[in-house]
Amino acid sequence: MSTAASPATGGNPLLQGPRLPPFQQLAASHVQPAITSLCATLIATCSAHEQALETLADPTYDTVVEPLNQAFTPLGWAWGVVNHLCGVADSPELRQAREAVQGEVVRTQLRVAQSPAIYRGLTRLRDAPSFRALDSAHTRIVLAMIRDAELSGVALQDEARTRFQNLTLELDQLTTRFQQNLLDAGKAFALVLTTADQVAGLPQAALAMAARMAKVADPQASGDPAVGPWRITLDIPSYQPFMEHAQSSALRERLYRAFITRASHDETDNAPLVERILAIRREKALLLGRDSHAHVSLAAKMAPSVAAIDALFDELTAAARPHAQTEFTELTAFARATSGQADLELKPWDVPYWAERLREERYAYRDQDVRPYFALEHVLSGLFALAEKLFSIRVQADDHLAEVWDDSVRFFTVRALNGTGLAAFYLDPYSRPSNKRGGAWMDVCMDRSRKPDGSLRLPVAYIICNQTPPNGETPSLMTFREVETLFHEFGHALQHMLTTVEVAEAAGINNIEWDAVELPSQFMENWCFHWPTIQGLAQHYQTKEPLPEALFTRIKAARTYRAGAMVLRQVALSKLDLELHHTYRPGDADGALAVQRRVMLAHALLPPLTEDRLLCSFSHIFAGGYSAGYYSYKWAEVLSADAFGAFEEAGLDDPVALGRTGMRFRSTVLAAGGSRHPLEVFRDFRGREPSVKPLLRQLGMA
Repeated sequence: MSTAASPATGGNPLLQGPRLPPFQQLAASHVQPAITSLCATLIATCSAHEQALETLADPTYDTVVEPLNQAFTPLGWAWGVVNHLCGVADSPELRQAREAVQGEVVRTQLRVAQSPAIYRGLTRLRDAPSFRALDSAHTRIVLAMIRDAELSGVALQDEARTRFQNLTLELDQLTTRFQQNLLDAGKAFALVLTTADQVAGLPQAALAMAARMAKVADPQASGDPAVGPWRITLDIPSYQPFMEHAQSSALRERLYRAFITRASHDETDNAPLVERILAIRREKALLLGRDSHAHVSLAAKMAPSVAAIDALFDELTAAARPHAQTEFTELTAFARATSGQADLELKPWDVPYWAERLREERYAYRDQDVRPYFALEHVLSGLFALAEKLFSIRVQADDHLAEVWDDSVRFFTVRALNGTGLAAFYLDPYSRPSNKRGGAWMDVCMDRSRKPDGSLRLPVAYIICNQTPPNGETPSLMTFREVETLFHEFGHALQHMLTTVEVAEAAGINNIEWDAVELPSQFMENWCFHWPTIQGLAQHYQTKEPLPEALFTRIKAARTYRAGAMVLRQVALSKLDLELHHTYRPGDADGALAVQRRVMLAHALLPPLTEDRLLCSFSHIFAGGYSAGYYSYKWAEVLSADAFGAFEEAGLDDPVALGRTGMRFRSTVLAAGGSRHPLEVFRDFRGREPSVKPLLRQLGMA
């Protein structure tokens, strides 16, 4: 994306959607005039709609809801493009442009959400005879719109309404600043190492990346992995290999302390924002007559209550804790024996290092042994072949059909086997710490829907990863975890792209209860442990030799390695999220960081450091959509493990059975979108209620 003003054919590109975004034409200078114009148009359209609703004798979906959906589409598309670019092509100009209109967007959305006339129209429709004739998709959309209006304060009056609006605007600004502070704090820190002993133990791929990053920061650097200097950052593709392989405990400690205190100092300090965000969420909940933000959040979730979530996590904790304790005892004994230090007490920065050494010894492989077999292009070919086998779709590169925001971004189309177009997606695979936030995610570019002229708009997705980029002639060589991440995000995209719902508001991932939306993504990860699938995507990038089956067997065996510790970590984060948003009272003397320490200490086998500021970088709950919802990962993992069990029962070595089961998965879980409750959809696929037992078996705990 350009950051300087540039003319665009046909006017402002953000006023031309919904369509494939013209990223090469877009400039930061387009944002403010486009969004301002779209907000004004939306308000004018909704004002006219309000007047029409007041005199409407016989409310129907087409007269009450459809005009609203059509009115929101242009702003929703344009604002989605802006927010997408802020995550993958951040710049000072783009930030400034977004901040200039952020308040206007929030006020516009609230103006419509809090409209008494629109709310009355929706409730009249719900109570009208025509409502009973609607299908489940349209019914759920209407009920969701009524619920969202109520959660947006439609019933509030006078000062309470104004207060709610001001709080909503402030919250949106604070969550944006939280993410920006985290990005800036990450960019501000680096370990620049200059001697071979400082990088002793690092695998070749990590050395090459560190040398390349040093040269990017300083063109005078050699860029030679054997010579250095080497630049280590807090970005996961850089941070994690260093923590797992660097022999210097002192340097690991330095990097670890920087990581756990990200965005907790000076102008990027997120600690005050954490307290204020929690206070705003609680006050908004109280204004709505709810006891806590968790109650507001669960109104749109699958889980019926906080108590139900606690019950699941109590079961998981009971199963995981003995395993985690055994794992830690074994790790300590191994570290002492290997290091020759009989009294060695593991520190937090030692655990990743010794855990990797024990994994290498126990399963006889290292990440650097695996990486050469997982070149991105070949992994993609295998992933697409799996999608064809399971879901009867064909994915092909069509880079010429779309403009992109970075030269490394790819564009793919998805078709039925008869050639009929179904969907498309962008893939942005590589880490770019200078302008791209960390992590991996799938986002929506366009929803499947009927256009006003009756033609079908096909869904388009963004798939974003942060894996190791190519280095010279060496392609992007992926760790096994990066392969799993790609499969995970592709699973999200499949649910967005293979929906058969033609109403945008219930198509794909829209209107799906948040704690069920991870089902397809976590389901897809299972195929990384399926030997025929791996045979189709693992090939040495130089020799073209396939991944040895003996090596894959060790990788598969390592799947449950330290599973107890990982479950306890997820439980701790989920419990922390729920406590902060359910029982914590912002302004308490000890503060949210004291809650963090208490909750993490209760689930950790190593006490966290006093200076640990996890909350300052917990963007899932403070800048993402997971507030009082982080538990969703484990909740959906129960569903995904059980869903994969259907394929195991059908026969993982039977291509015909897999194809038949895959099409049933496609026609239920992937097709239904938010048109039906996810529990109903799961029952349609599995034939029964979900069970936690398959997940416990998968984790080696049953």
